[in-house]
Amino acid sequence: MHADLSPVIAATAHWLNRAYPPSGGALAAALCEVQARQAVTVAAWLRYPTAMDAALLGTAGPGGAARLDWVTGADAHDDRDGEEHAWRTWVDEVVASWAACLLTDPELARLAVTEVAAGGEHTTATPAAFRRLLTPDATDRRAAALLRHPDLLAPVAGLHRTQLLARLGSDEALIA
Repeated sequence: MHADLSPVIAATAHWLNRAYPPSGGALAAALCEVQARQAVTVAAWLRYPTAMDAALLGTAGPGGAARLDWVTGADAHDDRDGEEHAWRTWVDEVVASWAACLLTDPELARLAVTEVAAGGEHTTATPAAFRRLLTPDATDRRAAALLRHPDLLAPVAGLHRTQLLARLGSDEALIA
């Protein structure tokens, strides 16, 4: 059992990077990975704010990537049975959805990072720790053009956006 969220964060960020690959070479891949990991980290810390939440997740499991694959159309021709795809069982659909929201909506990202920085058992991180999520530069944006494209991420972001808005106490949650 994992008391931390690192398996879920790693698997969910990996899924996002495979579903919305970087544009460019090795530098673009690294920048895209960092942005996905920062968004997933914030989303996971919001979703599972206490050590008890993380421990329960470790016991019950996050659910896997099957529905995300179906929503994005990625399940059509890929045989996902086997050991090389075991990481996919650690993908958390809600965390992926919330991360997609954060990657495509700068205001939600700011609210989420502020909430994470305000406390919780995972970190007292400052917004500077999530710079590539909050204030991506032109190189970051080019590298993660697909990962940050609102229309492309809409099916994933829409799955659990209302829950994220409610978690953040956003006025948008009342409208949605």
